[in-house]
Amino acid sequence: MPVVNRGKAVTGLITMDDLTNEEILEILADAERLLPVAKGELYLPLLQGRILGNLFFEPSTRTRMSFETAMKRLGGDVVNLGDVKTSSVVKGETLFDTIQMVDGYTDIIAMRHPRQGAAQYAQDSANVPILNGGDGAGHHPTQTMLDLFTIKQAHGRLDGLKVILAGDLRYGRTVHSLSHALTRFGCELVFASPELLRMPSEIVADLSDHGAKITETEDLYSMMNDADVVYMTRIQKERFSDEDEYAKVAGAYKLHANHLTDVKSGMIIMHPLPRVDEIHPSVDKTRHARYFEQAFNGVVARMALLCKLLHVPIPNDVTKAGGAL
Repeated sequence: MPVVNRGKAVTGLITMDDLTNEEILEILADAERLLPVAKGELYLPLLQGRILGNLFFEPSTRTRMSFETAMKRLGGDVVNLGDVKTSSVVKGETLFDTIQMVDGYTDIIAMRHPRQGAAQYAQDSANVPILNGGDGAGHHPTQTMLDLFTIKQAHGRLDGLKVILAGDLRYGRTVHSLSHALTRFGCELVFASPELLRMPSEIVADLSDHGAKITETEDLYSMMNDADVVYMTRIQKERFSDEDEYAKVAGAYKLHANHLTDVKSGMIIMHPLPRVDEIHPSVDKTRHARYFEQAFNGVVARMALLCKLLHVPIPNDVTKAGGAL
């Protein structure tokens, strides 16, 4: 497995470059130990007395709720920005001032923002760690961590897998972050998308410079037979300024159970959700579907990240350390 360590000492998590390969694997091992806590089988108040600030300037269901669940499962508390329309943002408050204010209320901040680069700006402005919950079409590293956890659960490893990333690769921040992480673990990548939604050339170039084996195609279905992971994404209508351009690519891929007859028995299908029509409900009952389990894994992965960034050690045996609910 190639080892590429481009990280530095962790103060926040803005991109996957903030973590070394070794740190990624340590966090995934921590997440594995925390599974009984995430499922509500044990109570382990490691973060009692700590407060998470949830700053979501864009709509979110899974990311926001899983951060909140993760913090509360560990005995901490959460304050939410709430609807941006009812916050001081509408009065003209700058992001810098918002961060300065929330910095004083909390021990750690999870943030989603429509502007690429906003998370790094926030971290530069804050004294507490920032967890990037998605910045425009930029990065979504906490999603990447739960994705890696899901893949490792299914295959027992991260290295040497063949992974197809399909759909909106141009605007999809989940696949931008994930492709970098998978490259660091020596995975073969297939980018399947309509021409209009190809992975940005600068990302492809960077991945290639770091040794990635990449295939770009518009034909998803012919590439699936020897894949270990198929990672579907929706076409993000909200990222298009021109509805005619969106209409050209809407419904580009519609994965149906019929497409799975010749795939590997252990192949898994993932999706960051929400889905529109790119995965037919017939896939849900197949052994390949992992997207709802993947969504749950957002809780356990974010629990491990919160502990990491708050420098709270996780007991080797949480069964002995935790109490019954």
